[in-house]
Amino acid sequence: MPIYNSPTKDMQFVLHNLLNVSAQDVPGYDDLDAEFTSAVLEEAGKVATDVLLPLNAVGDTEGCVLENGIVRTPTGFDEAFKVMKEGGWTAMDCDPEYGGQGLPYVMHSAAQESFVSANMAFNMYQGLTHGAYSAIHAHGTDAQKQKWLPKMVTCEWTGTMNLTEPHCGTDLGLMRTKAVPQDDGSFKISGQKIFISAGDHDLANNIVHLVLAKIPGGPEGIKGVSLFIVPKIMVDDEGNLGDPNGVSVGKIEEKMGIHGNSTCVMNYDEATGYLLGEEHKGMRAMFTMMNEARLGVGLQGYAQAQIAYQNAVFYANDRLQGRAVTGVEYPEKAADPLIVHPDIRRNLMDQKSFVEGARAFTMWGASLIDRAHKNDDKDADGLISLMTPVLKGFLTDKGFEYATAAQQVYGGHGYIEEWGMSQFARDARIAMIYEGANGVQALDLVGRKLAQDGGKHVMAFFDMVKNFIKENDGDEALKADFLEPLKAASKDMQAAGMYFMQNGMKNPNNALSGSYDFMHLMGHVCLGLMWARMAKAAQEALDAGDTDVDFLNTKIATGKYYMARQLPATAMHLARINTGADTVMALDAAQF
Repeated sequence: MPIYNSPTKDMQFVLHNLLNVSAQDVPGYDDLDAEFTSAVLEEAGKVATDVLLPLNAVGDTEGCVLENGIVRTPTGFDEAFKVMKEGGWTAMDCDPEYGGQGLPYVMHSAAQESFVSANMAFNMYQGLTHGAYSAIHAHGTDAQKQKWLPKMVTCEWTGTMNLTEPHCGTDLGLMRTKAVPQDDGSFKISGQKIFISAGDHDLANNIVHLVLAKIPGGPEGIKGVSLFIVPKIMVDDEGNLGDPNGVSVGKIEEKMGIHGNSTCVMNYDEATGYLLGEEHKGMRAMFTMMNEARLGVGLQGYAQAQIAYQNAVFYANDRLQGRAVTGVEYPEKAADPLIVHPDIRRNLMDQKSFVEGARAFTMWGASLIDRAHKNDDKDADGLISLMTPVLKGFLTDKGFEYATAAQQVYGGHGYIEEWGMSQFARDARIAMIYEGANGVQALDLVGRKLAQDGGKHVMAFFDMVKNFIKENDGDEALKADFLEPLKAASKDMQAAGMYFMQNGMKNPNNALSGSYDFMHLMGHVCLGLMWARMAKAAQEALDAGDTDVDFLNTKIATGKYYMARQLPATAMHLARINTGADTVMALDAAQF
């Protein structure tokens, strides 16, 4: 069975050395001292390793089964879900008014990493519930919140999001699911939704579906979409379960990965639903939780790379293969371990430098969400809105890339299912697709987010990078290895933005043809900034006499690798962007 050890020490470094959480002016952050966060994350790590990891392969091989209209989850999932509920892990950052613990979102994100690494498919049952909770919490009436949220916080009831239909995914304006008003204020929901994660299962005694549908007579297209609460089992005013609603499972999808999660076709046959938010404003309500949801998917990308990396390191140290080119390193053995070979080191350093940079980027993003929500900070809200497509798109692209890179370390054994590396790659692959396919994330970044609020937020990011470089210009330990590479990468990003401004208005294809490259270019700049900040924090800890010298020196060395070997990719992405749309659009449709 694959191994997993929660990287608690690295999480602690990000929280306290990089983000300095307990000194921030965000409500709840002053409680996040190192002793408290360590206790929470250590316990999350134990649950991940002892409870969730042993079920990861079980879920992959058994999958979910539809029996008599009910989905049965894999062996052991029910017991594990009870552990998650009893431990309060489903309620960490939820509102105390509805039974939550009220911790900051950044702590929820940190704990989620361990759960996702250990068992991504299992964790989706509570993850989807958290998304549905957030939408009801933001847009529900007081009565709706009192009725639905307490049992969703504890996951006695779970939740889903129902967007996609067989004929429409990204273009939700084409949806056909309808919601007919009733005299009592409810609606009758009819239609079919597909790709519904955790659409049905035996882990909870009710499932609260959030369903996008159109009210007849409303505006055409996306402007006519509304959002509805549609329970699997009807609930009376006292919160008691009643009769089944008109909701059924058409089938379970056969998927490439995340077999332990029930991805369902859901049929709504005049099911009773309740309007959430305003009529015809369904997308506004749904997008309330998109920053959180897409950050969570970005986290899935690097969390799968993290567990794959840990196993690749173990294998590289254990597997004997050949001799070091500079001379025998283990003469007492028949051969040297794989890790002596430079190309194996390169592969592992690629993985390590990405995962640690991605963790810092994600937790910084989570802190922006906290600041936006708890401080009503519009600048933080605008900045995380800008970063969301990069967090989701770049981290999941690279997460899959490095999950397969870890698989490569195993050679032929990486292709054999019994070693477990295949599952990490297969599970990571979905993160590039759901919650908005990555090509759409790139279009959103270039087509909407760069110009949002007159370009205020991207300029704020440029200023953030520029100010960091300026403030630390006299630090010789940072200058050559961190500040100069970051400055060059930032200039590449600014040059790409200038190209879009000069050429995108004349021909929008010039901008959109370069959008995917820009998403990756910006992703590298973001990780470059994180690594420069972490190198500074590590050096400051060393200068202050921190005794964990090996950890801190390793952190700095890993950062130097990223800046030297990964960050120069910005120049390649800029070169591609500067070619415009001519080569991309050169062929007629019939020529492909």
